[in-house]
Amino acid sequence: MAKRAERRGDPIRLIGLLWRPNVSAGRSGLTPKLITDAAIGVADAEGLDAITLRRVAQELGVSAMALYPYIAGRPELIELMLDAVTSEVYATLERPAQKADWPDRVRHIAQANWEHCFRHPWTVDVKAGRPMPGPGVSQKYEIELAGLDGIGLSDLEMEYTLTSLLAMVYALAREEIELERSRAQTEQSDEDWWNEVAPLLTSAMSEYEFPLAGRVGSALGEATGRSADPQGALRHATEVTISGLAALIKDR
Repeated sequence: MAKRAERRGDPIRLIGLLWRPNVSAGRSGLTPKLITDAAIGVADAEGLDAITLRRVAQELGVSAMALYPYIAGRPELIELMLDAVTSEVYATLERPAQKADWPDRVRHIAQANWEHCFRHPWTVDVKAGRPMPGPGVSQKYEIELAGLDGIGLSDLEMEYTLTSLLAMVYALAREEIELERSRAQTEQSDEDWWNEVAPLLTSAMSEYEFPLAGRVGSALGEATGRSADPQGALRHATEVTISGLAALIKDR
């Protein structure tokens, strides 16, 4: 399992790194963007645990010391990486507000963020912490709020709706990504793994009775062939969210 990265970059330095205009390359040819793009490539290929200034410098063909004038350390680099990939979420997609029906906007936000997590699986390994919003994060927030604006929610309700929806997406995406990592490590499908452990588990549980757990678990297995279905859970949770919002704004 990948380690969860803390968000503890220097906020004052991060503001400058995230928001300053384009920086001209020095004699080394490096810029914060060039370093960030290289780090994203490493994380996509090798995971967040691989991200060190030394490893990124190796990717760029320079010494780790050459990176320090631009980025002080790993925490700041991770923040730059997150902001950069966040700016891509709707780069090739329709924006939520372009969809005519607001329920489709909610579904679109959930699906776009789900897909984003799987393009960059390392993003689910960063703890929420106290993030410093950069231009990428701020732009995405604006785009998603625009999809909820004017449907009958107050500003505070828009914020709570978006926050809760994204929290569900990221939590369930992390669960699915961890399942995929487990499959890769064991080289077993869910079905093969379950066939191996089921007899032992059945024997161990023989003196206990969990009728509801057994019934519901069997229903899930029959419907999906899996012991867990995070994506199905997200679809369900999204529809429940839409139903709740519809009831909330019905008489407004």
